[in-house]
Amino acid sequence: MATPSVARLGHVGLHVHDLEKEKAFFRDIVGLQVTDEDDDLGLVFMSARPDEEHHEFLLCRGRNVDDSAHVVQQISFRCNSLDDIYGFYDRFRERGVRFDRMVSHGNAVSIYFYDPEGNRCEVYWNTGFKAKQPFGQKIDLATPREQLMAEVEEYAVKYGKTGYVNRAAMAQANLGTAERE
Repeated sequence: MATPSVARLGHVGLHVHDLEKEKAFFRDIVGLQVTDEDDDLGLVFMSARPDEEHHEFLLCRGRNVDDSAHVVQQISFRCNSLDDIYGFYDRFRERGVRFDRMVSHGNAVSIYFYDPEGNRCEVYWNTGFKAKQPFGQKIDLATPREQLMAEVEEYAVKYGKTGYVNRAAMAQANLGTAERE
């Protein structure tokens, strides 16, 4: 199998104190477009190229002033293929990388993991499906690719227009207490 590789930086997420103020700044001053948002979860998805990339920037309510390690919500890296995602899954397992979660966002298959200092990162591959965000379906990368993609497509078709979220799990993840794989 070929060595997996990152194609480019996908998006960055930031925890913020004042979500509305930050959204207005990045929308009205920087010029990003809001592509989706969820007031209950405190999430705003933004992009400079919404036809190419659903979001390049994510704002998350809940910056913790007592713990500066949680200022950056995540750093995400886009991959060129599903094979890259499976390759990273194998590599991370072999090297003892701590997983946060593995999920389909309908429009992407993602592995969330932690760097050595505990910063949350993500590698993802775009599926080609459209899906309103937030969208989170837990996946198992021990599943064969064909079976996994059938499940991803099924959920994307069923919930793509409305989004799909286990709100209790998302709320825990936003607080930094997500279930560990």
